[in-house]
Amino acid sequence: MYQDRTLTCRDCGVEFVFSAGEQAFFAAKGLQNDPQRCPSCRQTARNARAAGGPREYHAAICAMCGGQAIVPFAPRNDRPVYCSSCFDKVRAAAGTTA
Repeated sequence: MYQDRTLTCRDCGVEFVFSAGEQAFFAAKGLQNDPQRCPSCRQTARNARAAGGPREYHAAICAMCGGQAIVPFAPRNDRPVYCSSCFDKVRAAAGTTA
């Protein structure tokens, strides 16, 4: 069902294999996105979070109200970004339809 795929790490640019076993694990956990970091960069990021290292925040424009949003991820053009107030509204609306 799954086949090994080669991906490129967003941090270091090195190619790494996203194995069939890892893909099955991701699917079993309900994860829909491919990993964007190689295993060593994932471990480095995990260690930085565990050590209480600084988290990187990014400014974005809220897709709902047009206000400024500060988010802990790099915004992409293919997905909306919401400020915390609008995110709460979107999350509440999604919870009522599910």
